[in-house]
Amino acid sequence: MALETIFARRSIRKYQDRPVEKEKLEQLLRAAMAAPSATNRKPWEFVVVDDPEVMAEIRSVMLLGKYNAPAAIVVCGNTSRLKNPISEFWVQDCSAASENILLAAVELGLGTVWLGVHPIQNLKKRIAKVLGLPGQIVPLNVIYVGYPAEEKPARTQYDPRRVHWNRF
Repeated sequence: MALETIFARRSIRKYQDRPVEKEKLEQLLRAAMAAPSATNRKPWEFVVVDDPEVMAEIRSVMLLGKYNAPAAIVVCGNTSRLKNPISEFWVQDCSAASENILLAAVELGLGTVWLGVHPIQNLKKRIAKVLGLPGQIVPLNVIYVGYPAEEKPARTQYDPRRVHWNRF
């Protein structure tokens, strides 16, 4: 059930020392590309990293991302696909794709953690350099992917104090 998957999704920061199968990574990308996007522009590009040397470079850039994941999906916005007035919606569109990756990973028995890159200019430049991104490709986040080496209970985090009906 979808709600069970949503509640089971947790940030995983410890991974087993085993690679993620290419087929599973491709399933995550299929889920990502099923996300909605403003006027169906689909402004996303994905860089899949499973080379240990490139993963080490990403870890060196990500100050809060030193985890031992064997793979990563870097979700990027392709600004050449955007036209005003929707030029800034790439962030929402790529975020929806990112959430689909996180949820699909739960279904596949994988663990993930979302590491933000945008809007921090230094991180964007450093990730772009590591991955050789052309100028129109902007990294939004890095999602580490692997088989979890930790278990976390499902939770909802529902807080009725943050719910306002009809008006604030």
